[in-house]
Amino acid sequence: MRRLICLPAGSATRRFTIVRASLMALAVVSAVSTLPAQQAASAQGSGAPGPAPDVILSNGKIITVDERFSLAQAVAIRGDRIVAVGTDAEVAKLATPATRRIDLRGRAVIPGLIDNHMHLTRYGTTWQWEVRWDGIGSRAAALEKLRARTKAVAPGEWIYNLGGWAIEQFADDPRPFTREELDKVAPNNPVLLQASYYEVYLNSRALTQLGIDDKGPSNPWVVRDSAGRPTGRITEAGFRGLVAKLPEASPAAVEKSTLGMIADLNRSGLTSFGVAGCDADLIALYKRWASEDKLNVRTYCINGVGVGTSPEQVERALPRIAELKLFQGNNYVDDIFYGESVYGPLHDPMFIKSSDPKPEQLLLWRKIATEIAKNRLPLHVHANLKNTIDGFLDQIEAINKEYPVKNLRWVLAHANQLDATQLARMRELGIYAAVHPWAVINGGINQRVFGDAALDMAPLDTIQKSGVMWGFGSDGSRANQILPFTTLGWAVTGKMVGGAKVLRQPISREDALIAHTRRNAFLVFQENNLGSIQAGRLADLVVLDRDYLTIPADQIKDIQPVMTMVGGRIVFETGTTN
Repeated sequence: MRRLICLPAGSATRRFTIVRASLMALAVVSAVSTLPAQQAASAQGSGAPGPAPDVILSNGKIITVDERFSLAQAVAIRGDRIVAVGTDAEVAKLATPATRRIDLRGRAVIPGLIDNHMHLTRYGTTWQWEVRWDGIGSRAAALEKLRARTKAVAPGEWIYNLGGWAIEQFADDPRPFTREELDKVAPNNPVLLQASYYEVYLNSRALTQLGIDDKGPSNPWVVRDSAGRPTGRITEAGFRGLVAKLPEASPAAVEKSTLGMIADLNRSGLTSFGVAGCDADLIALYKRWASEDKLNVRTYCINGVGVGTSPEQVERALPRIAELKLFQGNNYVDDIFYGESVYGPLHDPMFIKSSDPKPEQLLLWRKIATEIAKNRLPLHVHANLKNTIDGFLDQIEAINKEYPVKNLRWVLAHANQLDATQLARMRELGIYAAVHPWAVINGGINQRVFGDAALDMAPLDTIQKSGVMWGFGSDGSRANQILPFTTLGWAVTGKMVGGAKVLRQPISREDALIAHTRRNAFLVFQENNLGSIQAGRLADLVVLDRDYLTIPADQIKDIQPVMTMVGGRIVFETGTTN
């Protein structure tokens, strides 16, 4: 018996007074509405239609993000793949009485969003205990979440977050937190709040538990008032050691936390990740879930070899690179890149004004990268500041003469200080860019550190026009927030969380969406499976509460998914479905 599910119409379906966007959308609809449904061929390749679909989503605005950025009305799914995309009438012909129907009621649908670089496995180990402030533009709202946490935990239990925000995102009051302010909110609990990778704020109980007091050693990373009393602020030089002292969770608790994290990521519309630093034990857990059809995200690992820092350590480590085995997994869990670091001393910190790679350091970097090229391995490498990017490109150009890298999918990650000259060199070498928009939360910090140059971090329009393939990642959950529509809103408006303008090179909403879907599919080696809504692709898609293409640009950050599918399975839906 057929089941009919109706999704309530979103306010975006009534926003057709936005003339430019509406005309563009209507033009595309008229261009594709006469096309026949794209039916999946049989396994024998005869061109005959495949079996009847299990699910049909119809009466919607399907933003396919295919090469033509086509729009359609309906999509049909069988198993974990899309079998047809087209008009309602065309796709309806494929249904049988057993086909499940979902009425989209005019809602927009996009491909599942892909983050090309996130520290996913690490995030899962702390998600359950963090008070996350991703996308929150008000200090009052942030403190209310903190206050609510105090009511949910026992006295004396740690309350913390580990990045994903910065004080400049609080439009109502961007001052640093004081210990007294945090004491009022959480008088009975130690509090540690990590602002990006910039500084930490502690209340009095946390200072006491960590052994930081008026009589303690005068560490330069402890900010003190004129009387020598700790203010609760800890600078970047010292807070990493303090974070390491937070209580560790049991394996069972980490498993529960990771499942909760995945559910929240699906709620945000994220379905696939390039994962920097996959923890082996946690990946074993992901693989078990995948084997049980319980894993609701696709996890593509970026891992390297510990090479040390001395020339002797590097030489000893080189043979281990040849032992790496990539692409041994499946569509849910796989190893795809060498990275994120090649040589530790050339791993740029976030907030230094400029880097100064030494010739001897670059020589060791080149030794390692040569071995990577020699073994025909893809590379996804941390490269953020101008001098470091130039140094890496110098080495790659030399390596390329002996071991061509053009078809290896070498990627420069973060890439906030790319310029046109560097992009031209990258295009010549066939190197791609994984752009991680730290300015979404760190725009204020960037302006203090880099001055006016911060407004071109990252230079999205220059990158978009360069011809270099690129896509969006968050580098979350500590260096940056993780919500994809917050990133897309920043890319289109140039505004960070809280509304301050921090980017003078925004791009179109179409190009931004392509960078978070189809381009990222390429950057995780899944361009034939993910990134667009087309027949034959895996059925990862997101139903939105408003139309991404027509709403005012300032509202993009506020878009909320009402349904997320991974491999044809509904992994998130709001209570408004029926």
